[in-house]
Amino acid sequence: MLLTDLIARFGALIESVEGAEGPKHVVRVNTLEAAASDEFSFLANPKYRNGLVATRAGVVAIRRTDFDTLEQAAQTARAFLICRDPYLLFARVAQTLDVQPRPQGGIAPGAVVDRDAHIDPTASIASGAVIDAGAKIGANVVVGALCTIGRDTVLEEGVWLYPRVSIYHGCRIGARTIIHSGAVIGADGFGYANDAGRWIKIPQTGGVRIGEDCEIGANTTIDRGALQDTVIGNGVKLDNQIQIAHNVSIGDDSALAGCVGVAGSAVIGKRVQIAGAANILGHLSIADGTVISVASVVTSSIDKPGFYSGTWPLQAHEDWEKSAVLVRRLDKMRDELRSLRTELNALKSTSGGQ
Repeated sequence: MLLTDLIARFGALIESVEGAEGPKHVVRVNTLEAAASDEFSFLANPKYRNGLVATRAGVVAIRRTDFDTLEQAAQTARAFLICRDPYLLFARVAQTLDVQPRPQGGIAPGAVVDRDAHIDPTASIASGAVIDAGAKIGANVVVGALCTIGRDTVLEEGVWLYPRVSIYHGCRIGARTIIHSGAVIGADGFGYANDAGRWIKIPQTGGVRIGEDCEIGANTTIDRGALQDTVIGNGVKLDNQIQIAHNVSIGDDSALAGCVGVAGSAVIGKRVQIAGAANILGHLSIADGTVISVASVVTSSIDKPGFYSGTWPLQAHEDWEKSAVLVRRLDKMRDELRSLRTELNALKSTSGGQ
């Protein structure tokens, strides 16, 4: 796209344009190291500032403080878009330059669609997809090869399912949500009652409701509710290989990284960020805006938003750092204690035990 058009489109994010005129057209985004003269790159982390010296990128998004530290020659070598958040501007530009064309609407000959399913004419159903009775497929929906859509499930406008997504019966997927390959939505939750050592299955009669503008990663699983629905709010982003158990509720615009596990009936607030491999125990709640660090284990509810870390137990991150320092020094503290005890015993001996 024309650089001038790009600047006009994202003017609200750009404080000023500095440096050279830049390329006439911008063809794609790339890293500082690999970008060519007709490509867009960005500097979000100051530790990569040295990369600006050698980069061939024609356009760079950068903060004012980082730009002002560059030598004069580097400042004029290319077009710089001065902004508060280079990473956000990069994301917006990447969306603009990397739009995937939607397949043409229609049902491929190899698809199996029940006659009682409702398919919008603009929807695209790939070969090998199976759509059950009562399913409703909205306008501009893309259903990839080998996907399965259960009875009475609803895909709202613009949903995109990559190949081999399985959505069980009675689920609802909000508009423009993207679900990647291998994801399973609406499998039975893990619900059993014990009868003298034997496990008796509890029917899982709820569904799954996923909001608008969500993204569900590859091989992520979201279980259906036992009685009420499992609910994923608007704008939620789930990475690959995440497990969401039955009756979990996740608030709008929360983001969970890979391999997170959320146990049944946990309530996660809005704008919560959970780093990779963290575990959330069941039947607890997490306040809006909370951040959970990597591999942490949340064993009790969090009522106050903040940055939390650890497993023994989870605590405010600054408190966990202090505890971690003490743990790393335990062996040294033990040796010091033994030395003090030896000195104390020696003093007692020389003073006659007094």
